[in-house]
Amino acid sequence: MQYKDYYKVMGLFRSATQVEIKRSYRRLARKYHPDVSKERNAEAKFKELGEAYEVLKDPQKRTAYDNLGAHWTAGDDFTPPPNWDEGFEFSNSDSSDSGAGTFSNFFEQLFGRSGLRSADRRQRGIYARGLDSLAKIYIDLEDSIQGATCSFSLKVPETDAQGFVQVKHKALNIKIPKGVKPGQHIRLTGQGERSSGSGKTGNLLLEVAFNSHPLYRVSETDIYLDLPVTPWEAKLGANIKIPAPNGSVDLKIPPHSGQGTKLRLIGRGLPARMPGDFYVILQIVLPPAHSEEAKTAYQKMQHEFDFNPRISLGV
Repeated sequence: MQYKDYYKVMGLFRSATQVEIKRSYRRLARKYHPDVSKERNAEAKFKELGEAYEVLKDPQKRTAYDNLGAHWTAGDDFTPPPNWDEGFEFSNSDSSDSGAGTFSNFFEQLFGRSGLRSADRRQRGIYARGLDSLAKIYIDLEDSIQGATCSFSLKVPETDAQGFVQVKHKALNIKIPKGVKPGQHIRLTGQGERSSGSGKTGNLLLEVAFNSHPLYRVSETDIYLDLPVTPWEAKLGANIKIPAPNGSVDLKIPPHSGQGTKLRLIGRGLPARMPGDFYVILQIVLPPAHSEEAKTAYQKMQHEFDFNPRISLGV
């Protein structure tokens, strides 16, 4: 994926004010609008301009984009760093004035299709409720399994009187519901944006994501563990103790198990009305042959086993 320099697209420095961003967009939109422009590739440039403006006009998206750093060059291969968007608060703002339709893979990789969050038009006027805000928080797997109360610091961009974006921090203590899954939201009523009139304050929706775990990975409510085993444990069967999300358990490895054999422990995944399962994936590991004794053991196996793993290849 290629990195997009939205400041370069709009002909701006990174220190530009929000007023300068809006002024630049209006000037360039007139220049490249497909209905009136005689510029070559006007339609593509207008689309690229709309995407850049969608990000830079919004203090929240702009601050998150700036957080990626200025060292990337347009056209470079780009992969967002892990947890790059942690704690950034996004308002449920209107994107209709950007004049953009479908955005690039770069935009969707950063903000997702939900980055095009349409404004809630069901309420208008002085009694309209404030917009909802959205932010992403990262928790440990154990927080979901046991339930927890965690502290977070959200980054809340605001525009000052001079039009510069300033980042303020909002400290929150959040009760993590037992069994919450990645992608689910925790709603904090009245913690979103204030109404422009006398309506109620919007809500803050916290999208849950899991920190990477040294042992486990999660899919929906199921938890997976890659378990190293010896060849004799796999082929002869064994009873071994393994780590599990709720404490160690005794696992029976059936005889004649192979590489990638999947063993299922029912109900030991994420807690839920229908609890997930815990899957153990066997990974056969060969012992090293660093010593003469180990080499002799391998030579003995070579002579005693009439085994060709490539026989199915016809060679």
